[in-house]
Amino acid sequence: MPMRNASIVLFAALAGFETPALVQSKEPLAVVATIELPNVEGRIDHLAVDREGQRLFVAALGNNTLEVVDVRQGRHLQSVKGFQEPQGVAFLPDTKQVAVANGQSGELQFLAGDDMHVVSRVKVGDDADNVRYDAAARRLYVGYANGIAAVSLPDGKPAGSAALAAHAESFQLDPSSAMMYVNVPGARQIAAIDRKAMKVVATWRTSGAESNYPMALDAAAKRLFIGCRRPAKILVVDTVSGKVTASADTIGDTDDVFYDARRKRLYVSGGEGAVDVLQDQPTGFARVARIPTAAGARTSLFVPEFNRLYVAVPHRGAQRAAVMVLEARD
Repeated sequence: MPMRNASIVLFAALAGFETPALVQSKEPLAVVATIELPNVEGRIDHLAVDREGQRLFVAALGNNTLEVVDVRQGRHLQSVKGFQEPQGVAFLPDTKQVAVANGQSGELQFLAGDDMHVVSRVKVGDDADNVRYDAAARRLYVGYANGIAAVSLPDGKPAGSAALAAHAESFQLDPSSAMMYVNVPGARQIAAIDRKAMKVVATWRTSGAESNYPMALDAAAKRLFIGCRRPAKILVVDTVSGKVTASADTIGDTDDVFYDARRKRLYVSGGEGAVDVLQDQPTGFARVARIPTAAGARTSLFVPEFNRLYVAVPHRGAQRAAVMVLEARD
């Protein structure tokens, strides 16, 4: 075994991870590092990246902290306290701030990116969750109890909201239009929102599966990828008609899915302990690899500029809290 791979195996073993043979170079994803998150307990939710500063922000919901990781050097930088169930997180490159949505307090906190002190707070609604940033419009969108709230920047003032039939889970902003697409698993539907008017213009039922939590968007091909838990499937939805055009089986307990446009792949992370790689083929998406991760590792973030998929691993028994780093390969 090459020395680089041997060191990864040793590091993973010390961190309490099982490492059944590291993925060979022919695999579409390869584990290249494991970065421990010291003293982090409980559930880990969403992640965000500072591309210029090469930092990863991890919402440690059960720990009530925001964990900051240096992905260039592969080390944990700091643990920031003062949150109440941090769920969604976004880095704002123009203001160099970090926005964190708190589920328990319903607040959106803005932190200075240099020393992580709280700059301001905005009340958005109960169970504040996923966060998305529209840099062109300078608006931040936050999913909460039964809706999506818009916050204008840099003043942080409310800029409207759209009511939904149930709690908003993952949602995506279409950069080529004013549309936003939102998973609403409690109503077994996807909501299409005009984000300028902050108005629901269509709702589409998920067909063939439910518990639709994660979502990815291929804006160029006008299709959504909807991760469902019951049963464990990916639904491909046409954003023009709202119809399900294809589906594929995938890992269970998924909470994040990403589309790798360059390689025409989907990466689906699931709490059952793996990342599924689905390849876009003439006959539809088909699983080409299942990469083992860890129990409960269901949230992740794919950063195309870094060619990396970061997977959040919670502390469970001998398994320590960490971020697993997987490299996408051609």
